[in-house]
Amino acid sequence: MILKLSKPIVFFDLEATGVNVASDRIVEISILKIFPNGDKESKTKRVNPTIPIPIEASTVHGITDYDIANSPTFKEIAKEISNFIDGCDLAGFNSNKFDIPMLAEEFLRADVDFDVSKRKCIDVQNIFHKMEQRTLSAAYQFYCKKDLENAHSAEADTMATFEILEAQLSKYKELQNDVKFLSDFSQRSVNVDLMGRIVYDDKGIEIFNFGKHKGKSVEQVFEIDPGYYSWMMNGDFPLYTKKVLTQIKLRGLKK
Repeated sequence: MILKLSKPIVFFDLEATGVNVASDRIVEISILKIFPNGDKESKTKRVNPTIPIPIEASTVHGITDYDIANSPTFKEIAKEISNFIDGCDLAGFNSNKFDIPMLAEEFLRADVDFDVSKRKCIDVQNIFHKMEQRTLSAAYQFYCKKDLENAHSAEADTMATFEILEAQLSKYKELQNDVKFLSDFSQRSVNVDLMGRIVYDDKGIEIFNFGKHKGKSVEQVFEIDPGYYSWMMNGDFPLYTKKVLTQIKLRGLKK
């Protein structure tokens, strides 16, 4: 089934030095842009992470320090990537948990504003796990009847993810061919930040989703425990989480 779009959507995959969004860095990004008329445009870039790539990471994606020695840093390509995905919804495999938060961190480090609040985000892995509980390679075999060659190559994973979503739409009649529906369906929780440290409760109020204030209103916590804001801002939390905290803090001060 052909994916029905009202505006472009980008499927993307990242390879990185590790899985810590706050401290690791991108080493490869591949983006497949799908237009409402079905046209496609792709872009794949190796990135110099400016920190060593651990051998454990290289074993997974096959990219070594030597491979990216002459590649641009993310800061050098950030504006190009931002312009390419401007006005697009986002999709990927495990993207809500890893790729989107990682990309947001890199953009913020490069002083490029990145706000997902006006974008729909489809996580094909979450749809897959709700329906079949498998891995990307198994998903590709299950839905597309193909073996995934060059797994953990960003380009191969990106193309496979796009094909899987179209196959999911054909297989599951309960899935609506609508980006908003797919975005909502592929969410595990309604996050305020990207890592789920802050989520919306059933009344649409931002609450903490971890720690000693779990379940409490962020705004109210900042009123009764103002030091908690400083602790988080000085802690090892992602930049996007800190951006959201600051927005909530400033909103509270204006009241």
